Amino acid sequence: MEDIKKKIRSYVAINDADLDYSLQFYKKMTISKGRFLVRPGQPINHFYFMQHGCMCYYIQDTSGIRVMEFFTENQFFTDLYAYIEEIPSTSYLEATEDCVVYAISKEDALKSFDHSHNLERFGRLSMQDGFMQLFRRNNHLKNLSNQERYLRLLQKRPDLFQRVPQYLIASYLGLTPVGLSKIRKRLVASQ
Repeated sequence: MEDIKKKIRSYVAINDADLDYSLQFYKKMTISKGRFLVRPGQPINHFYFMQHGCMCYYIQDTSGIRVMEFFTENQFFTDLYAYIEEIPSTSYLEATEDCVVYAISKEDALKSFDHSHNLERFGRLSMQDGFMQLFRRNNHLKNLSNQERYLRLLQKRPDLFQRVPQYLIASYLGLTPVGLSKIRKRLVASQ
């Protein structure tokens, strides 16, 4: 729970009593590699905190898997659109490693927001961060070249290359596995 406390405090200054009030609602979950936290059609009524592991957030359509994000340690996450709109998910959240996650239900999150202005502010800021992360990713897909997206991911999140299968990284970058391989070969050859 110390990790959750630090993360919440990275958003807002909050006293121990209010923080402890909120933390009582978080439930610890373990998700084995290859298991799903969320599948399409499932109602989304929890917000999650990743203590340990990696979760792949993706959709699957006729063209295959399209990875939207990877959630790793010290990140809050959920299928944000389905959570806010209170509609069933159209996405998957799949563990690419064994995960330890803390979950808080929407009902309990709202109780904590009613209890403390700072907790409500934390909720707003953390969701805002989630939307901004998706917006930045969308912006990068539209405005950066394939190689620029690869280099940016390598700089910002190098651990993913050891933690996630290459075909998922390729999908996240908007590439095919062959396209990712070509970029890597070209960069090695130019060194």
